[in-house]
Amino acid sequence: MATEQKPIDSGYGMRTEAREALGGRRLDGKVAIVTGGYSGLGLETTRALAEAGAIVVVPARTLDKAQKALAGIANVEQAALDLADPRSIDAFASGFLSRTKKLDILINNAAIMASPLMRDARGYEAQFATNHLGHFQLTARLWPALKAGGGARVVSLSSIGHRISPPDLDDPNFERTEYNKWVAYGRAKSANALFAIGLDKRGQQHGVRAFAVHPGGIMTDLQRYMPEEEKRAMGWIDEHGNVNERFKTPSQGAATSVWCATNAQLDGKGGVYCEDCDIAVAVPADDKGFSGVRPWAIDQALADKLWALSERMTGVSFAAD
Repeated sequence: MATEQKPIDSGYGMRTEAREALGGRRLDGKVAIVTGGYSGLGLETTRALAEAGAIVVVPARTLDKAQKALAGIANVEQAALDLADPRSIDAFASGFLSRTKKLDILINNAAIMASPLMRDARGYEAQFATNHLGHFQLTARLWPALKAGGGARVVSLSSIGHRISPPDLDDPNFERTEYNKWVAYGRAKSANALFAIGLDKRGQQHGVRAFAVHPGGIMTDLQRYMPEEEKRAMGWIDEHGNVNERFKTPSQGAATSVWCATNAQLDGKGGVYCEDCDIAVAVPADDKGFSGVRPWAIDQALADKLWALSERMTGVSFAAD
């Protein structure tokens, strides 16, 4: 049964640090994968899990960059992965499964945001392909290890950007509509939230629970496609380059991912969208605020339709139960 989409008054908040979000839980003997776990909030997520005793595998498209960023953090392993390349995803998963039979935590953290129109080798729009389809395929390939984890959790990084648009199941690749980088981002982030809904529905019988996370605003390399003048126009930085006080530090941004992946407060729960280390409030579709989850991002029927589309687009199905 899915958990009700309403706060549980966790006692944490937007300024909670990643280490605090563990709630004192140790992770010795646990195995985790964090995509994008070598920069920004991904790096802080990796650090918190590893320091709590987990073995953390960090897939990276640029291994030398990851090696430098992760230097000095114990319990961390690296492997090559490009989420825009289906063959790379399969190779990473095959290599992982050949070494490890169980996976306790999968945090689908890596993303691109507001990029110019780009397409992967299949012709798919890059934000949808990288942020959603790549993680869909990766999770499917790792499904045997997740089921063997005995209570695994999967965290799907969404965003308040989901409020921009639900996914377009009829034209996911902007083949018939004019490309808009922010609409594309909104579609992808809504897809990330819906994937958690669909995965939790299918995983409960195996003890696998899934959560969608809005980490909050954090100034990281995620904004690499945005010029400075656009950041100023959106109020993210001022004319001197100072970051808006509403933004979090990378450690604070990682906290909700860590909370969803580990905290005992969520034992037996899943299928919900979370923010600020709590389950988010469900808000109306026309809500203009900067918090809460819009209806289309927690719509089970839409999640099922997206699941079917994702299987068709990737050619990948989750292993039969």
